[in-house]
Amino acid sequence: MIRVAIYGYGNLGKGIECAVNYADDMTLVGVFTRRDPSTLTTLTGAPVYSSDDILLYRDDIDVLVLCGGSATDLPTTTPELAKHFNVIDSFDTHANIPTHLANVDATARESRHLALISAGWDPGMFSLARLYGSAILPNGRDYTFWGKGVSQGHSDAIRRIEGVLDARQYTIPVDSALDKVRSGVCPDLTTRDKHIRECYVVVADGVDKARVEREIVTMPNYFADYDTMVHFVSQEVLDRDHKGIPHGGFVIRTGSTGLDKANNHVVEYSLKLDSNPEFTASVITAFCRAVYNMHMRGEVGAVTVFDVRPVDLSPLSREQIIASML
Repeated sequence: MIRVAIYGYGNLGKGIECAVNYADDMTLVGVFTRRDPSTLTTLTGAPVYSSDDILLYRDDIDVLVLCGGSATDLPTTTPELAKHFNVIDSFDTHANIPTHLANVDATARESRHLALISAGWDPGMFSLARLYGSAILPNGRDYTFWGKGVSQGHSDAIRRIEGVLDARQYTIPVDSALDKVRSGVCPDLTTRDKHIRECYVVVADGVDKARVEREIVTMPNYFADYDTMVHFVSQEVLDRDHKGIPHGGFVIRTGSTGLDKANNHVVEYSLKLDSNPEFTASVITAFCRAVYNMHMRGEVGAVTVFDVRPVDLSPLSREQIIASML
């Protein structure tokens, strides 16, 4: 049995708990939290421990899943905990992935642990779709559209702003841009051309809303490159109208083949998700299996989804996979 532990118990942590519960080859050691453990009740009755005590369980955990946010948490938590555990995170600030990978690799390699960063559906499953598409159709272009749905990372980034009590951020594809891509014409599209971002924000009494809005729309790597709409609402309205966390999107590769490039092709990979965190957790849980298998073969350092053999994701044997899926 692969012994999995969860570090952080928000929506993603709860999703990991459920996914591990369905995995016959995994067992959940427990949940580690920065909050008072006595205040948490887990969905499956898994034990809760203080994050301050995690090193006491170093020999009991095969893979530690880090469920913090990418804005301010994972850049420090992942390299620090990779000193002591095999870890996996869902770091999703695309522009900073190379730096994060290098930082984590340094500590994981020194401690002889394996760390898989940026697992999820984007980065993650969409990353693989982009790689396959570009390798198969080199004479072409990639297009990625997200939504319509709630981005956990962007919502978390808004909640980190001083004075913000809660927030939901929707990423919405621009339909006209999506239609152009699907037609196979390979249009030139900027980041702003492809998506808009719509934010619903709850702030504390007396907070300068103009300042909060300015911090949102100018936030690098999150909102600065997009047309962004900010709506200030009450907590009651947010809870009533925006309680779900759906998401999804499309990776499209358009390209041509033949000596004269006369034949055009469109490859599309799409997701429609009722629960962003639960699906992300399901992806991460599959990659927990890969982390375990790779480390058992002696692999160390920081890796990404590109470095994982597909057979390492499945609880089935290689022979079973070939017989049933190839």
